[in-house]
Amino acid sequence: MPTRNLGIPGVNPPPEECDDELCPWHGKLPVRGRILEGKVVSTKMQRTITVLHEYLHYVPKYKRYERRRKKIHARCPPCIKVKEGDIVIIGECRPLAKTVSFVVIGKKEVR
Repeated sequence: MPTRNLGIPGVNPPPEECDDELCPWHGKLPVRGRILEGKVVSTKMQRTITVLHEYLHYVPKYKRYERRRKKIHARCPPCIKVKEGDIVIIGECRPLAKTVSFVVIGKKEVR
């Protein structure tokens, strides 16, 4: 099965192949909207992971930034192997479950 081009610069397809319909590389799941980066916190669900996304929010009253964090559930296709502590890139897709609207696009290499 050929690998699709997602059109996201800097993200390469995984070396493995899978036959999952909800894989952005080997299936038919379109990725559109926000592209986020975060740390994997939990891999206890089936084909779903929890990602901790940390970001800065500007507070105009004090003219400063504050740190915020959010836990996001994302589907992890079987061709992308992740474990807790990995840095992953996730992309927004259509709702796949009640709390899952993101899919893992790739792992970020730690240098």
